[in-house]
Amino acid sequence: MKRRQAFKFALMPGGQQERQMRRFAGSCRFVFNKALALQKERFERGEKRLSYAGLCKRLTEWRNSAETAWLADAPVHPLQQTLKDLERAYANFFAQRADFPRFKKKGQSDRFRYPDPKQIRIDPDNNRLFLPKLGWLRYRNSRDVFGAVKNVTVSHSCGQWFVSIQTEREIEQPIPQGGAGAVGIDMGVARFATLSDGTFYAPLNSVKRHETALRKAQQALSRKTKFSNNWKKAKARVQRIHSRIGNARRDYLHNITTTISQNHSMVCIEDFQVRNM
Repeated sequence: MKRRQAFKFALMPGGQQERQMRRFAGSCRFVFNKALALQKERFERGEKRLSYAGLCKRLTEWRNSAETAWLADAPVHPLQQTLKDLERAYANFFAQRADFPRFKKKGQSDRFRYPDPKQIRIDPDNNRLFLPKLGWLRYRNSRDVFGAVKNVTVSHSCGQWFVSIQTEREIEQPIPQGGAGAVGIDMGVARFATLSDGTFYAPLNSVKRHETALRKAQQALSRKTKFSNNWKKAKARVQRIHSRIGNARRDYLHNITTTISQNHSMVCIEDFQVRNM
């Protein structure tokens, strides 16, 4: 069977490369918002929504326009992928899988994606990879990358840039190690998850572990003048603490799901939104 897997690493860009990545992320955000505004205007006029091909034609016009000529400085493939993301967001909305697409804000989900593996080169021996219009970028090579590269996503979070390399490879059909059959999972509050065989997992409480540091950082932020340099530094400290809390939660969740999937042939879950609990 084919398996797609993402390998995420921290990037170590130079000053010019970091400025370029911020510009590329801003260009993708601008294209997404401009395309979404265009689709809304067409809906209000009673016109048919543009397809992905139609939006790509508009993107070419924007890149050649004198007002938005700076879009030509960014690689075209990430801009096109942004339009694909918008098309997917509309599809999820009409399928009632998500809310209506919203405009993107600066500093939230700053990312861009390279879909063509022919333009991507990875040099693990020298801990670097090559991306169009960015050149060779150094990254923290913490693990080997297996499989053929399908795409690469560059993202920004809490002052740090990351690269996610998605690969595809052929693997054998996994077999449950414990030999157990089906199992049901009940999500709760006092207990994070309870299995039908009696096994349960306690909640992590990662917020409580960082509660003191988070409270002090938020109090320091409240005393700063908004949008000043000291306010930005204090805000970055709060963001780093939230990032550690989120990382701990994701690691705990991955460990639990991996254990359950490796020891049971079928897993049944409740059909409701866990976030509403």
